[in-house]
This record gives sequence, C-alpha cells and structure tokens, in this order.
Amino acid sequence: MIAGLGNIGAEYDRTRHNIGFMILDAFATASNVFFTHDRYGDIARTRVKNCELVLLKPSTFMNLSGNAVRYWLDKEKIDTERLLVLVDDLALPLGTLRMKPQGSPGGHNGLKSIESCIGTPKYARLRFGIGNNFAKGGQIDFVLSKFEDKDMPMIEEKINIAGEMIKSFCLCGAERTMNLYNK
Repeated sequence: MIAGLGNIGAEYDRTRHNIGFMILDAFATASNVFFTHDRYGDIARTRVKNCELVLLKPSTFMNLSGNAVRYWLDKEKIDTERLLVLVDDLALPLGTLRMKPQGSPGGHNGLKSIESCIGTPKYARLRFGIGNNFAKGGQIDFVLSKFEDKDMPMIEEKINIAGEMIKSFCLCGAERTMNLYNK
C-alpha cells in the first residue's frame, strides 16, 4: 500500500502539507488509473510488474491519517513492512527526497497518528523536503501555504522522481531504493 498524506478540500490543493496527495495523483495519472471515494479515503489500484498496489489518499485529515491507514492495511491484509507513506518534511531542503525503511515521526502529526494506530514505526516512508523558510511560530501557516509558482517546475520534476522511487520500493524494497536514490 502506498499512502500519500495530505488534507482534503480545494483550499489545500498545492500546499506543502499535501505533497503526498500530489505525488499519488501524478503516480495514478502516469499509471492511467483513477481514484474513487471509499471508506476513510480515496483509493486507486494499479500494478507495477508483478506487484499490485493500493494507493490511498486518506480523507481523515492529516492528524488522523492513521485511522485510514490502519483500516486499509487490515481490509487488504497488508503487512506494515509493505506500507510506504509519502509525507512532507520541514527538516529537508525544498525538493529533497529521502526514503527510509522506518523511523520516528520527527514531529509530523500524520506520522504520529499512523504509528499510534498501527502500533509500530516499522513502515517505510518517502519524505519530500518542503524547506523551513518561515518565521518563529509560523510553521502551521507555512505547511498549509501553497508552493510558489517559481518552484513548481522543480517540484514537478521531483514528484516524477518520487514516482520512480515508489516503483523501486515495490520491486526492490526500501533499502535498495535508499541506496539508489538518497543523495
């Protein structure tokens, strides 16, 4: 399962916190599949060679993403080791991509929710750097603000690379994908 984190609603489109949704939307478009609304989120299914993928965009809002992830892992009988979460990361420079096979939530409420609901930090995550260009106390406004137009060509290029990383994760696993793509 590939879970892209974000918030539902047009007001959150193209915001930094919705990069997980943006990656999944691009991946689904490239795979010629469409999302349909189902319990706790929007779901699409596709294949990468011999791997069937369930793509999930939770409709539970960021801070409750774990409810949707847990429901779909259970429903589809998917082990947490086969889960990849796409998430924004303030600690990484804008456009930096980092695959990790597991880790801490690092202050990210969506990851905290997932870890709390599934009971383990042992799931892969693909972190997409959104930078940290905000004044003290401005973190919430920053993550909920839209990417600047001048940055969109680079963001779109990195979203395409993230799609390749998703394929690599499915075929080779998190460790190999880290070695290939983390720079």
